[in-house]
Amino acid sequence: MTTPATPPPLPQAPRAPYQQPPQGWEGGSGGLYASPIPVRSPGLGDAIASEWTKIRSVRSTLWTLGVMIVLLLAVGLLAAFAVSASDADLDGTPVLSLGFFGVLLGSICVITLGVLTIASEYGTGMIRTTLTACPSRVRMLVAKSIVFFLLSFTITTVTTGIVGLLQTAMVDGGTPTADDWLRSTVGVGLYVATLGLLSLALGALIRHSAGAITIMIAVVLLPLVLAMFMFSPSLADLQQALFEYSIPNQLGTLYDASMTTSGPSGWEPLWIILGVTAVTMAGAFVSLDRRDV
Repeated sequence: MTTPATPPPLPQAPRAPYQQPPQGWEGGSGGLYASPIPVRSPGLGDAIASEWTKIRSVRSTLWTLGVMIVLLLAVGLLAAFAVSASDADLDGTPVLSLGFFGVLLGSICVITLGVLTIASEYGTGMIRTTLTACPSRVRMLVAKSIVFFLLSFTITTVTTGIVGLLQTAMVDGGTPTADDWLRSTVGVGLYVATLGLLSLALGALIRHSAGAITIMIAVVLLPLVLAMFMFSPSLADLQQALFEYSIPNQLGTLYDASMTTSGPSGWEPLWIILGVTAVTMAGAFVSLDRRDV
């Protein structure tokens, strides 16, 4: 009797190599892995660090602030050189006021950067990534505002201080007082940075770079231009108000070189722009909270 042949063994699937359970693993059903890396909730400091990385790594910041510095230096020194070369008598006009024209032109750069800081993210869709990383919209806007304000204030204050020192050395005029120096450097820096913050808030409301920049330039220049062409006596009061509260005149007031004998004086222009910016920023917070991206 023939014994049947034994069938060959079936191939076995290769076994996975044995792995040690990760450190912190608790065996049994429902065991959880405890990561050795500490986990914490992100806060305002993390949002500020993120916004600082973004604002210093884009070329728009370099170009706008670079052009602003060039305008402040070039226009301020050209004005001082023209006065010095012609031996013109300033007739009581403060020497530091020669920096007004450069600051007025440079403020356009700060306005542009303020709008681009947030409106450009809506244009490119980057705002979705920003809000994914930082779901709190209030914290995101606060972080952007802090970073932009401090950067604008520092650049403006330092540059106006350098221009003021060079102007006083070039022009033979009266020695500026401590209050003159404070208002023409720190005061102007605060005013221009707050004006840029107003632009940022408007950019959050409009969500369109070109539209927000156009509106801000109109806010800066249109009241003064309109007042210059109001020849009717019935519009005299409106013309005077537009002259007094136009942004160029308020900047001139900080330089003690106001175009009018009435209206804001001393530090009052700074309080006015702070109030307007606070109202606009409140509207931006409400808009961010209620509107979708």
